[in-house]
Amino acid sequence: MNNTLDFSPKQFEALLNKTSDLVINQLSNLEEKKAYHFFQQKEVESWFDEPLPNEGMNPEDVIDLFKELVMDTATNNVGPYMYAYVMAGGSQMSLLAEKLTATINQNVGKWHLGPAVSEIEKRVVQWAGELTTFGKNCGGVMVSGGSAANLAGLTVARNIFFEKEKIRERGLFGMKPFTVYASNEVHGCVDKSLEELGIGSSHLRRVGVNPDFTIDLQALRTAIEQDIAAGFTPFCLVGNAGTVNTGAIDDLTALAAIAKEFGMWFHIDGAYGGLPACLDSIQKEYKGIELADSLALDFHKWMYQTFEAGCLLVRDFAILQRTYYKQASYLDTRLEEQGRTNFNEHYFQLTRNAKAVKVWMSLKTYGMKKLKAMIQKDIDLAHYLGEQVEKVHDFELKSTSHLAVTCFRYTNGLTDEAAIDELNRKLIPALEKDGRVFITGTTLHNQFVIRACLINHRMHEGTVDYLMKVIREVAQTIQ
Repeated sequence: MNNTLDFSPKQFEALLNKTSDLVINQLSNLEEKKAYHFFQQKEVESWFDEPLPNEGMNPEDVIDLFKELVMDTATNNVGPYMYAYVMAGGSQMSLLAEKLTATINQNVGKWHLGPAVSEIEKRVVQWAGELTTFGKNCGGVMVSGGSAANLAGLTVARNIFFEKEKIRERGLFGMKPFTVYASNEVHGCVDKSLEELGIGSSHLRRVGVNPDFTIDLQALRTAIEQDIAAGFTPFCLVGNAGTVNTGAIDDLTALAAIAKEFGMWFHIDGAYGGLPACLDSIQKEYKGIELADSLALDFHKWMYQTFEAGCLLVRDFAILQRTYYKQASYLDTRLEEQGRTNFNEHYFQLTRNAKAVKVWMSLKTYGMKKLKAMIQKDIDLAHYLGEQVEKVHDFELKSTSHLAVTCFRYTNGLTDEAAIDELNRKLIPALEKDGRVFITGTTLHNQFVIRACLINHRMHEGTVDYLMKVIREVAQTIQ
């Protein structure tokens, strides 16, 4: 009698082989597969509308059910026709690393729970600092994604900036309101972070941008001076190392100087665009990143990792400990003097999976020379898309950047602004129902535009040409 949840060795091997076959099938013939499978929400809900199971099923049947309901209907993020949001497709080594990491099931909360994976995380953090020119002797922690990295960065900023006021113990009660500054292109997670931290999104000053969507430095200075005159405490400045909307990179050196002048913490959101700082071709655009106090990154974007793989970098691990450490008797081991880094003392979570392993294995497998080539290829493809848009009469280029975001509109020869706007707004849901490509829109300078993000090592010029072809075809079906 088996008194565990384990299958027999023979059955487990068969199940592993079955799932491996599904993985191979899912990643095969990607250019022949649709990017999106359209279903009404109620239909998808109905697939899972069932009572809590009391008796179990044959595991092979459960896997078959997963294939039918989940894998066969999944948005094809791994394929080359995904242009929406920031979906990098993942890599096969990252996938394999996830499988192996789940097998050993390490908790990177305390060093002795996962000695090797704890040291791997420290090493990956240092590599990230070196790659981005933030500084190879930095500290940091792996988190779920860019939103969590920015929340963690702003938490560090608040707790360290107001350390003398003992904000961790006293909270915000009785404190004079303090303000945060960023361009109006900053990611929405900054608003949500300030809400979670009790600062309030009304204390975020969204500053206007220049024509290239970088922050207007004079408008920033004016906002800070006005707040000081009104009795607020300017506390943190958030710079963008690649906005999600357009890929704009703020003048980080100038922002660092302003932060220093007014005594503010300087945080950089590099979740979308921080890692391309490793490229010689655009490294000059990131000058000043080394002056930041904290930096948010995402390996599941430019490093082509499976979800999730975010990262926060700070100047040293001690800053994180000063932000998060809380003594608890059930965590005391009296072995910290041996140089062990316990990540639970350096971040909010105690239980945390080994996100750094897949990054480490990918870097070891592919090497930075090859990964840099992939990053550069994606950027070049975004520029290629912009060039193709400008060559034809029925598309209109709205923005490009040093990174891999290109925004445009399909005009079909129309000249009336209202008609063009209506056409493009209708295009997005029509393209979703068509399913051959998956793309979304955004608003730039009060105009609705189609936004293409080209971060996928499986893309090439042919898939970009295909995007324009499909848009034309779908547009003809819109009444």
